[in-house]
Amino acid sequence: MLVEKKVLEEKISEAVNGAKPRKFKETVDMAVNLRNLDMKKPENRIDQIVLLPKGLGKSRKIGVFARGETALKAKENNVEAVISPEEIDEIAKNKREARKLANKIDFFIAEAPLMPEIGKKLGAILGPRGKMPQPIPPGSDPSPVIQRLRNSVRIRTRDKMTFHAPIGLRDMDPADIAENAMEILKVVENKYENPSQVVKSVYVKTTMGPAVRVI
Repeated sequence: MLVEKKVLEEKISEAVNGAKPRKFKETVDMAVNLRNLDMKKPENRIDQIVLLPKGLGKSRKIGVFARGETALKAKENNVEAVISPEEIDEIAKNKREARKLANKIDFFIAEAPLMPEIGKKLGAILGPRGKMPQPIPPGSDPSPVIQRLRNSVRIRTRDKMTFHAPIGLRDMDPADIAENAMEILKVVENKYENPSQVVKSVYVKTTMGPAVRVI
């Protein structure tokens, strides 16, 4: 284990208490700095969706590419966008609107048969942002996937030695935020053979507050 939950809880409390009050709901973020890795090798990179056990304190925005029953179920779940197959081409033609949609939505889901078209027409916009949709069987109920993604975050290193992840809102219980943070660190522990040799440092901070070193 890279760090005890109790230590994380103390450091999160320190970060929250050391930050000035703001007029908006600040997020608590975690930064993990890696070392001793060749990030040019894809197998050393992290790109994973992590379900936070205590949620983020706010719902993630979901977009669904679907038709028929799947589209209806998505609307029942009050997702931020339901995109029909016919609209894919329309969105692709307007790069500004496509970028706006990609930046607004945290996670996309798509009926599997639509994936080739999405990749061809929107891949250049969604891919670099780590927003390519999660495929689901055509005609299936997207509700379980939507509910899971609403409480998830994506962590990506790409070719960098650092990744950041939101782990809660400032007004959440520090113990709950620490539990979320442990889930992020588990990904690192499971990914690398010697995590203690790979993790250089870990910091937590509120959106505009000072960073507090955990390890």
